[in-house]
Amino acid sequence: MSENNITSAPRDAQWREDLRKKYSAKERTAIQRVKMPELDPDYRVTTFTEEVNQGLTEEQALVEASRCMDCPDPQCVTGCPVNINIPGFIKNIERGDFAAAAVVLKETSALPAVCGRVCPQEKQCESRCIYHKMKKQPVAIGYLERFAADREQQSGTASLPAMAPANGIKVAVVGSGPAGLSFAGDMVKRGFDVTVFEALHEIGGVLKYGIPEFRLPNAVVDVEINTLSQMGVKFEKDCIIGKTLSYNDLHEMGFKGIFVASGAGLPRFMNIPGENLIGVMSSNEYLTRVNLMGAGRPDWDTPVLRGKNVAVIGGGNTAMDSVRTARRMGAERAMVVYRRGEEEMPARVEEVKHAKEEGVEFMTLHNPIEYRGDEKGRVNMMLVQEMELGEPDASGRRSPVPVEGAIKEIPVDLVIVSVGVSPNPLIPNSVDGLEVSRRGTIVVAEDSMKSSLDDLYAGGDIVRGGATVILAMGDGRRAAASMAKALLD
Repeated sequence: MSENNITSAPRDAQWREDLRKKYSAKERTAIQRVKMPELDPDYRVTTFTEEVNQGLTEEQALVEASRCMDCPDPQCVTGCPVNINIPGFIKNIERGDFAAAAVVLKETSALPAVCGRVCPQEKQCESRCIYHKMKKQPVAIGYLERFAADREQQSGTASLPAMAPANGIKVAVVGSGPAGLSFAGDMVKRGFDVTVFEALHEIGGVLKYGIPEFRLPNAVVDVEINTLSQMGVKFEKDCIIGKTLSYNDLHEMGFKGIFVASGAGLPRFMNIPGENLIGVMSSNEYLTRVNLMGAGRPDWDTPVLRGKNVAVIGGGNTAMDSVRTARRMGAERAMVVYRRGEEEMPARVEEVKHAKEEGVEFMTLHNPIEYRGDEKGRVNMMLVQEMELGEPDASGRRSPVPVEGAIKEIPVDLVIVSVGVSPNPLIPNSVDGLEVSRRGTIVVAEDSMKSSLDDLYAGGDIVRGGATVILAMGDGRRAAASMAKALLD
């Protein structure tokens, strides 16, 4: 047995004993959680492509990894939708074997460098950390995941996960976002012939068009995609399943299974007066123009509306991405308008912190009720209703209630609406016999991600209506396990 094969090494292996001798349990718990180095706020609002979070140094990673208690029953793993062996990769970091740490990550995650940056670890793996019982900060699992993945990328000697022999069975993936890429990675490891069909001209889906490079650089996504290519996954761009190719066409091409991960790219609006004015747009369009199509950058001709007084409506991560992008696009006043309080915001605490540092104003407990425009039809005013919190709604959050007579006029010249998305209707509307919910999502069995059609599985936003990267990846993994069993039995 290789010493580096941590996943199959016994829990009482000699190297684990050596690690335990390095620090006592009391000494480990006395170590303070690492702080992520960040770019200065005044500088970072001037650049689109430099990451705000700069990553851990080797010294920081070694110290933070030493905080892990190597629990006999690690609950952090149960909090991870893709079931990463978290103690396994962290203990490899602690002993300085960064390559082995990356190998452990790749056993279950197709996108470790991505997940280390954008997953809400504080709500998932880190929320289960034993340190919470001690009233201490959890191990920085996400930071360490990013460190291990980045270290491997920087080494230039990235390894591929173990691969089963090719079985000759063709499967198709519709969409190259996190659900599709996770599914593709698991299926190609099982020996399937995998082709991913992407409607856009770039592979990566929401990872490319929806998340700014100051949070997730395209180069990082490209490395992960290149690894999948080396594993044998094939990618077809500019191909719209449901238009360019039909469900029946895929059958004629010999595909025995189809995984639909076409996302939820249909923006929602609030249906209030003035939403058709020039200067009121969706976060989907705004971020796609800037992130994927290079709007606002030198030598790029893609047009995009700019504003000095910009309001972003919503309180999720996409709203934070939009308002922080607006600051980088020259907004002098950038506002987040959210109908609940800050504590109810679904955005990550880190993203809210970064936005505040970058000069973003937060108008919580306010809700737009009307937009007004000038004689040219361009928005120049927003009417907002002051709100207060009432009783909890179905989601458990307290419902916002208007404060009678409390209406404000706010000058704006660009409004970016980020109040949610609806599923892409193309696949649900073009496949006969496919069961679809009233919300337009594909209905699947939760344990298998199988639809009402025997050969069609689905996951991510097209099923959930909206999901985090890691939840979408978890869907992809479950679908892969289920489809592989069905096709191989």
